[in-house]
Amino acid sequence: MKPIYNLGATMCILLAACACTKNPKSTTSQQTPVSDEPVKTEVGFWLTKGDQTALLKKQNIALNFTATSNSNPTIEVDPSTTFQSIDGFGYTLTGGSASLINALPTADKDKLINELFGTAEDAIGVSYLRISIGASDLSASTFTYNDLPDGETDEALAKFSLAKEQADLIPILKKIVAVNPSIKILGSPWTAPTWMKTNKSFIGGSLKPEYYQTYAKYLVKYIQAMKAEGITIDAITPQNEPLHPGNNPSMYMEALDQANFIKTALGPIFKTAGIATKIIVYDHNADKPEYPIAILNDAEAKKYVDGSAFHLYAGSISALTQVHNAHPDKNVYFTEQWVGGPGNFQEDLKWHVSTLIVGATRNWSRNVLEWNLAADQNYNPHTDKGGCTTCLGAITVAPAVSRNVAYYVIGHASKFVKPGSVRIASNVISNLQNVAFKTPDGKNVLIVCNNNNDATVFNIKYNNKIVTSTLEKGAVATYMW
Repeated sequence: MKPIYNLGATMCILLAACACTKNPKSTTSQQTPVSDEPVKTEVGFWLTKGDQTALLKKQNIALNFTATSNSNPTIEVDPSTTFQSIDGFGYTLTGGSASLINALPTADKDKLINELFGTAEDAIGVSYLRISIGASDLSASTFTYNDLPDGETDEALAKFSLAKEQADLIPILKKIVAVNPSIKILGSPWTAPTWMKTNKSFIGGSLKPEYYQTYAKYLVKYIQAMKAEGITIDAITPQNEPLHPGNNPSMYMEALDQANFIKTALGPIFKTAGIATKIIVYDHNADKPEYPIAILNDAEAKKYVDGSAFHLYAGSISALTQVHNAHPDKNVYFTEQWVGGPGNFQEDLKWHVSTLIVGATRNWSRNVLEWNLAADQNYNPHTDKGGCTTCLGAITVAPAVSRNVAYYVIGHASKFVKPGSVRIASNVISNLQNVAFKTPDGKNVLIVCNNNNDATVFNIKYNNKIVTSTLEKGAVATYMW
């Protein structure tokens, strides 16, 4: 599920494809407080530097709009031009992530969950989670909710059970929902139960058409069982990475098969059962925009579909706009990108903010999700023979908690851009990758990454006034006013 992609090649593709995804180098910003005393400022300023001397740190600097002018490059924020609404920013809470967090002492666990999902000054306000329906490759072992001995079937789903999630995932989700009751949760299956598949294996194989109806009912039972636990599944995808059958677990599903599954089984059965959970198609790399477009071109399938989801282990982030333009009445989501361990903090910070936080949202995505929330110091747990062995979590639990680059990548957005925010216009100038939003409470948020090789002085223009700031190369800043 996490192919080790060629970062250099991916950068080149993105540079050529979309101005919002240019990807130069990384490091710091030189604006530092001259005093510990609060200063009068109109614009809040939170900074992360590539050398990690500032990590989502609020800067005590006076940034006030004035009517003066200068020759600095200027990012103009225009709230009169609006784009898509935002559902949230977050991670995949893998089974392994849940088990690591759940193993923490109660006080530490509760403190961490409040930090991740709460709204206090020291919290980052994660507002969107993806979870696997059954095991993912970052679970300790493979399983579904209807595993049977070889040769048996259970078309009535009488043996369906969430028992394997009762140990860690469900308890952690209940704690998260208690902190953030409105969090959006996306469920993605890595495989159907093996007895429904052509090869009866956790790895590869396809869903047999004779089990389309049964599998749709399996997903209904999952949504209903989670609801009974107090956990609302806002959306599902029919299959994680449907064109990657080598993962453990995995299942191959071509676009035509996914369209047929949706229009003949999943959509009608959701409708009959009164399931409001959204159906989001594809959930794979941006190099195949023709996959979701083919499904959406099928009118019978399209009527049940909310939108399309993407990863970026191949392709260009501009593919999201290609799909949006083909079907502007359907939503676009960005649901996964890993950080390969041990990582390079300054380069990873710059690439992920420029390409995903900025790039995905400038290409119509309603969310941005990094991959696994947590791993231990050895990138465990993961499944054997196909599980990701170098996926760096946003946090490392070993057993003390430390924070890695994806924590700050997401935090620069999730802490400020709340669900219901709307992307507004801003220009990309002088290699200052940026994106702007208007929040539900009327605040403006501008996220900027300096992809130049030197420190850059620039203006932020709003309502015909400017404020001037400086970012060193590779630094990321969130401005709010």
